[in-house]
Amino acid sequence: MNQLYIMLRRARISFFILIVSVLCSCNRDQVRQIPISDFFKNPDKIFFRLSPDGKYVSYLKSYKGRQNLFIQSLADGKERMATSFTDYSIRDYSWTYNNQIVLSQDIIALDEYKMFALDASTLKMHSILSLDKGRIFLLNNHNKQNPDVVMIKMNKRDPAIFDIYKLNIRTGQLRPYLVNPGNMSEWFPDDDGKIRLVKASDGVDETILYRPDDNSPFKPIIKSNFINRVQPIAFTGVKNYFYALSNVNRDKSALVEIDAETGTEQKVIFSCNKADIDIVDYSSNKQRLVLANCQEAKPRKHFLNSDIKHIYDNLSRKLRNTEIDILDRDTAENKFIVFTYTDRNPGSYYLYERSNEKLTKLGVRNSSLKPEELCEMQPVAFKARDGLLINGYLTLPQGTKATDLPVVVMPHDGPWRRDNWGYSDEVQFLANRGYAVFQVNYRGSTGYGKVFYSAGFKQAGGKIQDDITDGVNWLIGKKIADPKKIAIFGGGFGGFSALYGVSFHPKLYNCAIVKYGLINFFTYIKDVPPYFKPRLKMMYEMIGNPETDAEQLRAISPVFHTDKIKSPVLIFQGARDETANISELNQFVRELKKQNVPVKYFLKQNERRAFRNEHNRMEMYAEIEKFLNNNMRVRP
Repeated sequence: MNQLYIMLRRARISFFILIVSVLCSCNRDQVRQIPISDFFKNPDKIFFRLSPDGKYVSYLKSYKGRQNLFIQSLADGKERMATSFTDYSIRDYSWTYNNQIVLSQDIIALDEYKMFALDASTLKMHSILSLDKGRIFLLNNHNKQNPDVVMIKMNKRDPAIFDIYKLNIRTGQLRPYLVNPGNMSEWFPDDDGKIRLVKASDGVDETILYRPDDNSPFKPIIKSNFINRVQPIAFTGVKNYFYALSNVNRDKSALVEIDAETGTEQKVIFSCNKADIDIVDYSSNKQRLVLANCQEAKPRKHFLNSDIKHIYDNLSRKLRNTEIDILDRDTAENKFIVFTYTDRNPGSYYLYERSNEKLTKLGVRNSSLKPEELCEMQPVAFKARDGLLINGYLTLPQGTKATDLPVVVMPHDGPWRRDNWGYSDEVQFLANRGYAVFQVNYRGSTGYGKVFYSAGFKQAGGKIQDDITDGVNWLIGKKIADPKKIAIFGGGFGGFSALYGVSFHPKLYNCAIVKYGLINFFTYIKDVPPYFKPRLKMMYEMIGNPETDAEQLRAISPVFHTDKIKSPVLIFQGARDETANISELNQFVRELKKQNVPVKYFLKQNERRAFRNEHNRMEMYAEIEKFLNNNMRVRP
């Protein structure tokens, strides 16, 4: 009897385990659909900064739908709202050495830039500068001797040229510091706020010039071009040497030391074998290099300072299985703002105090998302038809199925940029909706050396597009992609790639989604903003000359090929986008409709390129979701 009881009991337990196992298996396949608002709402808190004296933490936080400045005292932990803008968000802000904050707004409707100064202790704010139909950028605020004076670049005198000014943030006094002769494109202030290195360019050839002090003329020391490049970082503090990133006489950009008197390279400090160094962390407080980063498949840090390595080692023990970046530090370098993230986590901010190794969480970018509900971004590589190795990233939706998936191909903007490993709200949104997301770093993408970079010159509509097509066919060949359920989605040059895809490979794609898309290379080059015109010669070399390469540019520009597009198209555009010809885009949409192309077009008046308005973003991604739902059914 006891034996029978034991057998029945074991059977019931086995049956219970089987039921739980089946239910769990079903649950793994039933992925919760995360609301659009959770992905694309304004960040909870963002853009954290430390005051130079280490007494305050500042950050941007949403107030009535706009990003405003908040300040937290580290003595008592109290949060204070420093600004209450309800028209436009703060675009940028920075601390000065006397606890003043310089902040700016982009008033899109009026095409006006405004700059303000705010006292952190009293929260009193006053306007210090505004500019209509121009641009203002803070260049340097590291003036310990005179912290009331900051350095800005502004195209007030000539829309095509930026001059350098010194601005007193208490009085508003503005005086020229460096008048641009017309060819200066970059300026590199030293740790004392003086400009001793500048870069001049005619769009193709570049020259780095040096002067030992403000009273001496600049003299050329290095001549290069947009392929062989030298990018200064900071003076070393020894003789007149400076640190720079250089790919001269090598394929991958390396961290080097250069003699400013002669322009000769003294030594290589660090280089990566497989990728350019893309980020160098330099401490202006201690006047020392901290680390160099190169992005291979994933980011990789090389530490150049033992103190900072010790801090990162401590942080790695406390914040396991996450990427860690130090974003800011106080002057004494006792307190640090730390940011952590993964491909499945938008990121969190922490305060780290070196004296007691204390770590305090300050906030998260998006508290609505749970990493376990998001998807892994996998580095992938494939061979293009000519044998060139192409890298990219593939994000598969959660669930047990890994074959015959609907795919959204996302070519990046640029083309001289790249996709990186990490969190992307667009990628995770699409993966959560059940799509595999494929990102291709086609030839011409940055980060893989100058041979790969220059392989993309004049290949828009050519080998660049072949790389994307070859990547899609690689996915099909691997049986990852359902060949009858493939969409293409991009912004800028990525938008061009999407339109090119449905124009010249109509059997490959179900539909195309375009944000601020490039539709006509002729008007794109002709209508560049005035301050971009010095770079036109470079654009001619990299993309094409409207006169000598007219036939090629016409052959690839979507505006001339509306008759080839048959697949549904969804287009989003900001009316204040400086790179767009809105009347031409309107006509392009009309022509598509004449060709009976199913097209939906959303033009937002008070937006530039990326939609900053939260409501507009929510509407855009809701439309994208509906559009994909309707058009990713199996093609006949």
